[in-house]
Amino acid sequence: MLSRLAPLLGPLQWCNVAAAAQHALHTSVAAAQAEAAVAQQSNVQDALDALRKRMAQGPELGDFVTGKDLTDVYSLEAPGYKERKRKPDWMKRVIPGGDKYADIKAKLRELKLHTVCEEARCPNMGECWGGGDGHTATATIMLMSDTCTRGCRFCAVKTSRAPPPLDPMEPENVSKAIAAWGLDYVVLTSVDRDDLPDGGAAHIAQTIRLLKEKTVGRILVEALVPDFQGNLGSIQQVATSGLDVFAHNVETVPRLQSAVRDRRANWEQSLHVLRAAKEVGVQVTKTSIMLGCGEQKDEVIEAFKLLRGSGVDVVTLGQYMRPTKKHMAVSEFVTPAAFEAYGKAAEQLGFLYVASGPMVRSSYRAGELYLKNVLQGRRQQQQQQQQGSSSSSIEDGGTAAAAAAP
Repeated sequence: MLSRLAPLLGPLQWCNVAAAAQHALHTSVAAAQAEAAVAQQSNVQDALDALRKRMAQGPELGDFVTGKDLTDVYSLEAPGYKERKRKPDWMKRVIPGGDKYADIKAKLRELKLHTVCEEARCPNMGECWGGGDGHTATATIMLMSDTCTRGCRFCAVKTSRAPPPLDPMEPENVSKAIAAWGLDYVVLTSVDRDDLPDGGAAHIAQTIRLLKEKTVGRILVEALVPDFQGNLGSIQQVATSGLDVFAHNVETVPRLQSAVRDRRANWEQSLHVLRAAKEVGVQVTKTSIMLGCGEQKDEVIEAFKLLRGSGVDVVTLGQYMRPTKKHMAVSEFVTPAAFEAYGKAAEQLGFLYVASGPMVRSSYRAGELYLKNVLQGRRQQQQQQQQGSSSSSIEDGGTAAAAAAP
């Protein structure tokens, strides 16, 4: 149409008409895209609301695995490599802040300590470090430097075949820092150190012992440890160091191990680590699984069963988030409702505690979860055992008295 008008118009008029037409076209396209985005968001929200209403009655494990309730709202597709697309609303997080957060960060810099919270770019730093609002202030200290000998495709921690040597003063500095902060709970994690004969087990164990000694046992200690290449002596050294929770992450379902983790890590080796810790007397073992790596629902449920069969007590589930474009892509954004359903499915299988949500990480508010759930559960068990013992004593006494009566 515009080409027919060109001979009838002067150059300036033609440019004005063409520009106006182009602007109108762009405006129409933008309006259509905006309407489509609003409609999509509305449809997703409606589906989520409907699912939550059905879940209020409690979905069966079989229904969840077969996808009867989650076909339409299990996840949202992640953007492609070159696509620019906003993350779902449920993946947004408040910027870290607060007095306690600032104090902990300053103390870390002063003592030259590293945290996995910072190295792995965790979105929950402000919430975990800040405490308050009934939460237990928790910090996750990364031992043995900030450089790992492995290169997992999901992890933002630096890698090298020859990391710097261990700092012999690190156990002392860590225990000093924790005692000064007044934290309720600390998570000690570490990079993999395949360059060391024991994988760094003695270093980790010494740090835990000093922490317990300097705080007179007040601080609860969770150790999130590497697999030590399956070395039983290294596993036992850490497991018997006085920790309260022994954690080692399987990261993903068995099928995706080689695609997600370093080639030196695998599912069977990780289960061996968790079983070995339990066998030497660890009270609570814990692991974590990321979703959004390409796993299927039935694979996640089967992973739960294998973990429970190995005596794992606590499992956490969170959404995998790509640290940089050099790392493994996100396959999908699993909805909060689906995470809730996974949590209920895991609880039905008998885990002591389950934390499941898009923003949950392996150490997410670990102190609160442990103190409010695991410890309370242990106390209830002890009370029940004591009551049972008292009842047995009374019955035995009554029987003896009856027998002694003339």
